[in-house]
Amino acid sequence: MRRDAAQARGLRPARAAGSSRDPELDLLLMRILCVNRGSSTLKFALFDDSLARIAGGTVEVEGDNQHAIEGALDEASAAGAPDAVVHRLVHGGPKLHRPQRVTPEVVATLREIVHFAPIHLPPALACIEVAFRRHPGVPQVACFDTSFHWDLPAVARRLPLPRDLDEAGVRRFGFHGLSYEYIVSALGPRLGRRAVVAHLGNGASLAALLDGVSIDTTMGLTPTGGIPMSTRSGDLDPGVLVFLLARGMPAAEVEALVSRKSGLLGISGSSGDMRTLLDAGTADAELAVDQFCYAIRKQIGAYAAALS
Repeated sequence: MRRDAAQARGLRPARAAGSSRDPELDLLLMRILCVNRGSSTLKFALFDDSLARIAGGTVEVEGDNQHAIEGALDEASAAGAPDAVVHRLVHGGPKLHRPQRVTPEVVATLREIVHFAPIHLPPALACIEVAFRRHPGVPQVACFDTSFHWDLPAVARRLPLPRDLDEAGVRRFGFHGLSYEYIVSALGPRLGRRAVVAHLGNGASLAALLDGVSIDTTMGLTPTGGIPMSTRSGDLDPGVLVFLLARGMPAAEVEALVSRKSGLLGISGSSGDMRTLLDAGTADAELAVDQFCYAIRKQIGAYAAALS
């Protein structure tokens, strides 16, 4: 976000000292509420005009997304009303990737591309709607995970499909970009020229970084691809999906299978939570953990080769 703040429509960076003389536009002289609705948690933080965190927390969301949003905003508002709200958006599709002001047009575009990230985008849009209702007139900004990986080299970005599909936006987008960008910013020169970084949570991915720039990443068109995750399959032989469709499984059920019923949950048959699996003591739980670690080791080796 830092490098692209000047491109956010309707906002401009504040000077190091003094005001822009427009209270809606100063980024460094205002309270900023940051909202990150992930696949299983809602994280939020309120920062004051010195960018010090004055409130925040993490809510484990199990079912009632609306209640989680309202509770998070209540806690943040108790420390002060925000002057701007910034949202992490996992996917913006082929059209949206730079940080920008949330407008009705942006929201409409996001609704059109929900199929790219059906686990993430609906609850994220709900956060935007509640924030508009709770803080009318307060500018909201969308920051996209895909921005960090947008300029991948063609050898990594292009999927091995016909050109017309590539031109229609069927490409490797990559995700967890805000997380990777933070790591690059926080570590600075300590990161080194070549690095493989892993973001391991409910959703998990790895990225190969050269001079702090993404040259490849495990997730592809959607956040379902890459290594096995909590409930997501990761990469599969396309023939598996063709087989399921040929057997008559509806596309919606295939999507639910690979997004919500696979990964660690599917292998173990009991849980997608790594903490639970480590304590389970069953052969299936052990296999799920082993497959997860094996996929990560294999990917690190592949990226070491790509960076050499």
